[in-house]
Amino acid sequence: MSKPASRKKAPETRTSGDPTVAVAFGGGGARGLSHIHIIRALDDMGIRPVAISGASIGSIMGAAMASGMTGEEIKEYTLGLAGNRTDIVARLFRRPASVAAAVDRGFRIGQFDVQRIVQNFMPDVIPHEFSALDVPLHVIATDFYGHHETVFSEGELWSALAASAAIPALFRPVRRDGRIFIDGGIFNPVPYDHIFGRADIVLAIDVVGTPRGDPRRVPKPIDSLYGTSQLMMRSILKLKLKMQPPDVFIQPPVSNFRVMDFLKAQQIIKATEPVYDEVRRKLDRAMEKRIREPAG
Repeated sequence: MSKPASRKKAPETRTSGDPTVAVAFGGGGARGLSHIHIIRALDDMGIRPVAISGASIGSIMGAAMASGMTGEEIKEYTLGLAGNRTDIVARLFRRPASVAAAVDRGFRIGQFDVQRIVQNFMPDVIPHEFSALDVPLHVIATDFYGHHETVFSEGELWSALAASAAIPALFRPVRRDGRIFIDGGIFNPVPYDHIFGRADIVLAIDVVGTPRGDPRRVPKPIDSLYGTSQLMMRSILKLKLKMQPPDVFIQPPVSNFRVMDFLKAQQIIKATEPVYDEVRRKLDRAMEKRIREPAG
């Protein structure tokens, strides 16, 4: 495993009298790399969340933040991995290989073991147990045969992250506690409902995106599969927002990227930079509003 980014001192937190913030990081595969800007914005505002929830890639980003990593550290680590294709393939197949060799071998539906991938790619600073995290974390996974979501918040962390990130058709489902789990984003794409009441302000980030392409062309089978998942998750999220929206809702511009565009990490991070200022602006307004409410 590559060494994690060198630790940097995080900005000073705000005073204890300021409104508290909880964050929900949504699922969306590689599109979730845009969560880095949200973490950077919180760092620079001196805001340390009192609770974090996450689904799929959002659970992994949430775990990194809950472990004490800064947004800049997460960015460095991500770009370091994405910049070395040979290393990525070696980690995926557990032996040295070239990208060309991997392509020649071909990718089969559901061939990858997401638990092994979490083990091979996770920064060393992320602990193996929920209890070792600096911030309470709620990881969302979907119980395949139970037909419901499951929230992990204690016990072994890495298997919970693997269960939450088990994207159907790409990764094999994960067995934990005698149950079979798949991607948490399938049932709850932005799990902000699990942090209501835990903070004064709830911040939620949606990185599901929407299918993009030439409307005159029939999408490729894999694009059709993932696009269908996007449409399903959009429908779920639309209903959730209608019933009870979060205090601050952010949608980074991620629709031009596919779920497995991790090798385009630099482009994703560059394209979604504007959300850094958006988060700061909207959170400042929400905090000012919250401070004024008692006197109103």
